[in-house]
Amino acid sequence: MAMKVMVKSDSDRNLSVQVSARGVARLKAGHAWVYRSDISSAVGTPAGTMVGVTDSRGKFLGTALYSSSSQIALRMISRDPVGDLPALVSERIGAAVRYREKIIADSNAYRVVFSEADFLPGLIVDRYDDVLSVQILTQAMDAEAVREAVLGTLVEELKPAGIVERVDARIRELEQLRVRKSGLLRGEKSSAVITVNTMNAAPTAGPKTTGVRFHFDGMEGQKTGAFLDQRENYAAAAKYARGEALDVFCYQGGFALHLAAKCSSVTGVDSSRPALEVAEKNAQLNGREVEWIEGSAFDLLKEYATDKRQYDTIVLDPPAFAKSKHDLENAMRGYKELNLRALKMLRPGGVLVTCSCSFHVSAQGFAEMLTEAAVDAHRSARILESRGQAKDHPVLLGVPETGYLKCLILSVS
Repeated sequence: MAMKVMVKSDSDRNLSVQVSARGVARLKAGHAWVYRSDISSAVGTPAGTMVGVTDSRGKFLGTALYSSSSQIALRMISRDPVGDLPALVSERIGAAVRYREKIIADSNAYRVVFSEADFLPGLIVDRYDDVLSVQILTQAMDAEAVREAVLGTLVEELKPAGIVERVDARIRELEQLRVRKSGLLRGEKSSAVITVNTMNAAPTAGPKTTGVRFHFDGMEGQKTGAFLDQRENYAAAAKYARGEALDVFCYQGGFALHLAAKCSSVTGVDSSRPALEVAEKNAQLNGREVEWIEGSAFDLLKEYATDKRQYDTIVLDPPAFAKSKHDLENAMRGYKELNLRALKMLRPGGVLVTCSCSFHVSAQGFAEMLTEAAVDAHRSARILESRGQAKDHPVLLGVPETGYLKCLILSVS
């Protein structure tokens, strides 16, 4: 059985695309994507077109955005017919803002729009106080009318002092989007001081505390400038942290600065000198002392394990080791080596906070790897908390790709 995708273009010309039965089944199972391998013909369909989807019997299944270059050829945006994409985008951004108003009460830095999870495929918006950072990753979202709708709605809803576009050149090349440079799109401001995980004290318990503050520069750093998906995990780790702490792959100090409020000493390790320079500025901003070390995490852990160094708290927050299924085997070896060394370096009763942001590493696979590492290290570990990404990075049922971050907090004996 095949499915037919039809579109009404600006010239009211009907277009059609043949999609395999596997593509139909995927959509009916709740996923939002149809891969190019499930499309047998897309002749004449313009890049970034909004299309209506029907099965071979003509039953309407929803509206999707078509990409002429991505392996994800169709991204569903509605179960209903859609006549005006810019208007829909504006409506969806407003809904995303309202959703965050309900769930964010302890930070002025959080994700405002999370692509498919907010029914806006290819659009990422992060808020850093009064500066917004935007990434546009698909053909449909990069159309001028849609871009204007995005920017206009963000200005109306959030009234930022600046909107910065962060360009991922590799994705833009894969999507065959025209070359752009990162830069300021609206307003005059591209940097800010942000506060995350503010603790609101009870009225009788004293004044509100300020949380942990960070420098943000919209033109620098990874992703849109920071790793907001770990924000709630920073606070969770700090609940259990104690004694001497080691934060490996510390980047700009997210975990380390939260641990510093609870631990007698904290060492942060990263291979990026620019990241560590920002981390030191963040430490000064918060009046907290952290020892920053530039170096390879694998080499340093090997050296520390050989020297029999011991810690009470260790955080492992590496980059994504498995960017595709083909990387999975090597990735799991890397994760195991890191965690094995960390487990050996923890004092009895110590705390291990270990993370993976690789979607292709499942939660079950990550736990099995940790079990093997604990056995090899002759340690026992109990799960204190099993966590994922912050609530402002929602996971959409039916689209497992929206849930990628694993964070386990373990008590090690």
